[in-house]
Amino acid sequence: MASRAATGIRAGGFLLAAFAALPWPGVAAEIGTPLSPWQRGFLDVHHIATGRGNAALLIAPDGTSILIDAGAATGPAETLCEARPDASRPPGEWIGRYVQRHLRATGRAALDYAVLTHLHPDHVGGVADVAALAPIRTVLDRGFPDYAYPARWRAPFATAYFAFIAARQKAGEACERMRAGAADQIRLRHGGAGEFLSFAVRNLAVNGIVWTGRGDETATAVPALATLAPADFPDENLCSVALRVSYGRFDYYTGGDLHCDNADGTQPWRDVETPVAHAAGRVEVAVTNHHAYFDAVGPESVRALAPLVWIAPVWHLTHLNIAGLERMLSERLYAGPRDVFATDLMPATRLMNDRFMKKVRSAAGHVVVRVAPGGESFRVFVTDHRDERDLVQSATGPYPCR
Repeated sequence: MASRAATGIRAGGFLLAAFAALPWPGVAAEIGTPLSPWQRGFLDVHHIATGRGNAALLIAPDGTSILIDAGAATGPAETLCEARPDASRPPGEWIGRYVQRHLRATGRAALDYAVLTHLHPDHVGGVADVAALAPIRTVLDRGFPDYAYPARWRAPFATAYFAFIAARQKAGEACERMRAGAADQIRLRHGGAGEFLSFAVRNLAVNGIVWTGRGDETATAVPALATLAPADFPDENLCSVALRVSYGRFDYYTGGDLHCDNADGTQPWRDVETPVAHAAGRVEVAVTNHHAYFDAVGPESVRALAPLVWIAPVWHLTHLNIAGLERMLSERLYAGPRDVFATDLMPATRLMNDRFMKKVRSAAGHVVVRVAPGGESFRVFVTDHRDERDLVQSATGPYPCR
């Protein structure tokens, strides 16, 4: 396979004239104008920046829509970035409104899927507000129906989430537990027979069960609960759902809050991030695990994923740890240029990372990955998250898929 140097890409993600004729909508005058709508045949991945948690909207080539997380975090004001666009609405409502705007191009008002990677408020806290604006056909999470592994949450946010699931069940709406290793749980719902056959979603991991890369085979990465003291049970982040989305030559990785923290070597099994990254393999775009916090984006996962683009969903003072950023940028771990996009770095965090900030492509805004029909190349757009006009602030690429 050709190297990035051989294809003519240079640092910053721009290509030579060989890629100038790729079929991109709205190429002219993009900066300062609203992002052009999704078009059939394209894959769009919107990383929605509310300043209060993770949320990503995928619109598949046939218009199938997948929401990954809908966070609504709280905390001391000095540790959080500004609420985006502002604090007049709860985060889930802002996410729902964003979803509504971008689903119009598909001709549908409902989400086909919502995948909730794990049960923390910055990932599930806003899903009920989203559903009130954009009904969800199928909710998939890591614990349905009993949420008993490793133990049932009693926190208020979990009680609210369980009530949301119970209401869906009562209404006859679909809820499912994610199946590790499966490639048929999330499928195109609006394509014709034989259309977009190169699009697939692989469930890489859930609850510490990891796809081996062979068929639908999985392996359990964590010990049986019976062998552990309750204090050593797998934490919620370790149980996160991880996915690989593929379209032609394009591959995208997202893994919730997986981490590589092995308790200073005393519990190596806690590093689920590494085997999941090896299962995913090399991708074009990777979302940083656990907001690029101190315990994630380890060297082995960086080396295995080796993306052209890193996307860091950040909004807290501690997000985008300087060691993780250095690893993302390190050509000792994998060769070639790469770009880093962050959704909302706080000013103090930018200062902490000052040594590397000149290498960060964008530090604030919704980050939209748009993959060309057939999955041969993609672009990255950053849109303004301070209002709902979706004005393009930067347009990078196209990047050739490998």
